[in-house]
Amino acid sequence: MRIAEIGDNCIDLYERLGRKYPTGNVVDTGVNLKKLGADVSIISTTGSDENGKWMIEALKKEGLDISHLKVAEGQTAITYMDMDGNDRVHGDYVEGVLENIAFDEEDVRFACEHDLVHTALWGKAEKVLPQIAEKGVPIAFDYADRLDHPLVEETLPYVSYGFYSYHRGRDGYIENFLRDKVDRGMKIAVATFGDKGSLAYDENGFHEGQVFPVKEVVNTVGAGDSFIAGFLYTLLNGDDVLKCLRSGAKVASSVVQVFEPWVMEEE
Repeated sequence: MRIAEIGDNCIDLYERLGRKYPTGNVVDTGVNLKKLGADVSIISTTGSDENGKWMIEALKKEGLDISHLKVAEGQTAITYMDMDGNDRVHGDYVEGVLENIAFDEEDVRFACEHDLVHTALWGKAEKVLPQIAEKGVPIAFDYADRLDHPLVEETLPYVSYGFYSYHRGRDGYIENFLRDKVDRGMKIAVATFGDKGSLAYDENGFHEGQVFPVKEVVNTVGAGDSFIAGFLYTLLNGDDVLKCLRSGAKVASSVVQVFEPWVMEEE
């Protein structure tokens, strides 16, 4: 299977801890998909600085196709992070070259060569989604916890698989929310509840997913992206929704036990 990741990339910098790593919604999801066995391409723009060079080398090392990862003159995006126990805390964000990120006709043509295109709320790819959907390529979209964001409605006609983070667990509100998205054209709508599991809705009704037990939660960063990777990989292999939820939870459980947003190989 071939999956195109189109959107943002950045560096997460934990100044207080003296740690940083290359990341971004589509980067994290893409690397986890690659580790599962998919062929993954990154369509994005990084900076010309040392962090941008590091991003390129990191993605090369993980075996992703970076033929459509552009380099723009300027600073790679940085998110300043901290920790509250084992939960990540997002601080200031320096957008850098992502301020002017754009996707051209060649990016769209290349994306449409894949079996699925995945993007996320801050990826700035929403303008090209109609062109991709018109070619019949399914689109997965990560809306994070912004259930009321304007892009939820604006992108709905083009998205096959929507992912939402919801902190309250299963309740009437989220059930109605997911059902509404499928009733209006989405194939599968998925909500993740952190340590409370997950819930999906499709034409066959609701499917409830459980979490995998972990020995120790080190950092929750990347949990959502890794869940999506596990879900999409299993879905494209033709498995049912319950297996997809289980696969997503399994991948996420491995990621929260390390500091980085994917399980890095030992040097």
